[in-house]
Amino acid sequence: MTSEELDIEFQEAVARINAHTEPFPADFLLRLYAYYKKASNNYSRPSSSKPIINAFKTNALFQVQDVTPDEAKRIYIDLVNNYLLYRE
Repeated sequence: MTSEELDIEFQEAVARINAHTEPFPADFLLRLYAYYKKASNNYSRPSSSKPIINAFKTNALFQVQDVTPDEAKRIYIDLVNNYLLYRE
């Protein structure tokens, strides 16, 4: 898969998640959050008004620190595909 194809598939996975209307489990959201941030090279600090949520997000980011952006995109796509496969 080329880098361009990976980017397109990643954006499609993001769109599918954003279009999903049912609530997600918290652990799944944290994994999506971490891999999305890593895939998009967004290293801004979590900005929730609740410190505990920021702590969980920071921990999720810490767990993916050794993942490359392309690996993060692939993992994100796999997470979305597997989750939605059993929900739709």
